[in-house]
Amino acid sequence: MTTALALKGADFDEKVLRAGRPVLIDFWAPWCGPCKQIAPHVEAIAQEFAGKVDVYKVDVDEESDLTLRFGILSIPTLLIFKNGELVSQMVGGRSKDEIRQALERVLA
Repeated sequence: MTTALALKGADFDEKVLRAGRPVLIDFWAPWCGPCKQIAPHVEAIAQEFAGKVDVYKVDVDEESDLTLRFGILSIPTLLIFKNGELVSQMVGGRSKDEIRQALERVLA
């Protein structure tokens, strides 16, 4: 079973910028209600797109450098990278279908 993995700032360049496939990152916090609401969607997407998209979670309280680096002001924020470039950003709660559609556009 594939799940979204925690991403640390020290691993960012290797796991995201040099990834061989698109990457979805969920910026979240344990105290954030909307983050908890989309967490099952992010996990389902990680399973559905296993082998096609790498899925990571960044705790904004623990990884403030990454949070600042990408100007994350509201959570949840989902970022999608392809070939090391930020190609999509979704702020706020999203449905599983919205996340899936964003990834399918990147994979097309």
